[in-house]
Amino acid sequence: MFSREKTAAFLAQAWVRNGIIGVIVFNAILLGMETSDTLMGAAGPLILTLDKLCLSVFVLEIALKFHAQRLSFFRSGWNVFDFLIVGISLMPGAQTFSVLRALRILRLLRVVSVSPNLRRVVEGFIKALPGMGSVFLLMGMLFYIGAVMATNLFKDSFPDWFGDLGNSGYTLFQIMTLESWSMGIVRPVMETYPYAWAFFVPFIMVTTFAVVNLLVGLIVNSMQDAHAAESNQATEDYRDEVLRRLAAIENRLNAQDKN
Repeated sequence: MFSREKTAAFLAQAWVRNGIIGVIVFNAILLGMETSDTLMGAAGPLILTLDKLCLSVFVLEIALKFHAQRLSFFRSGWNVFDFLIVGISLMPGAQTFSVLRALRILRLLRVVSVSPNLRRVVEGFIKALPGMGSVFLLMGMLFYIGAVMATNLFKDSFPDWFGDLGNSGYTLFQIMTLESWSMGIVRPVMETYPYAWAFFVPFIMVTTFAVVNLLVGLIVNSMQDAHAAESNQATEDYRDEVLRRLAAIENRLNAQDKN
C-alpha cells in the first residue's frame, strides 16, 4: 500500500492528469456513440465494455484521492463535484432509467475539475454571481416594464406576440437576443404602429448593448481577479519553499560549524 504522500505525488504528475482528461474525453465519445442505433447494433457490447472500463478508472481515481486526502477530500468543492458525477453513474438503474442514463454525459464536466485553466474560468464565473444577481434583478425590472408597456401598446393587433405578459416577455427576450427581431417582429408591428421603433430601439439599446455587456464585464473582471489570486498564491508558495530551503541550508551549516 502506497503512503498518502506517494499517492498524492502520483496523482499530481502531469501524465496522470492528462491521462484522466484523455479517459474523460474518450468516455464522452463512447456515450455519444451509444445514442446511435447503428453503432450499438454493430458494436454495442464493445462500447458498453469500454464505458465500464472508463468508469472503473474514474472510481479508482476517486479512491486514490480519498486515500491521499482522507476526510479533507470533502473540503474541496471540486472533489465533491467529481464524487457526485461518478456516484450518479454507479447508482442502481443508471443503465436502465433514461434520466440517469442521460446524466452520465455529465462525466465530461470532470474535465473542468482536472484542468486548471477551466477551473479558473468556472471560479471566475462563480465569483461573479453576486454582482450578476444585481444585474439580473435590473434586467428583470426592465423586462417587466417592457412587457407591461408592450402588452398595452400592441396586444390588440398582435395577440400572439403581445397578448399577455408571458407572451410579451418571451417576444422581448427574442428581440433582446437579436434573433429575427427586425424583419420577424418589429417591422410587421411598425406596419400597424409606425412609431413602434421608439419603443423597440431603446429597449434593444438598454438590454442588449448595455446590460448584457455589463454581465460580460463582471465575468471578465472576476476571472482576472481569480487569475491574480492564483498567481499571488503561487508566488507565496514559491517564496515559502525558498525560505524553507534556506533555513535547511542554514541549519546544516550551523551543524557543521559545531562539529
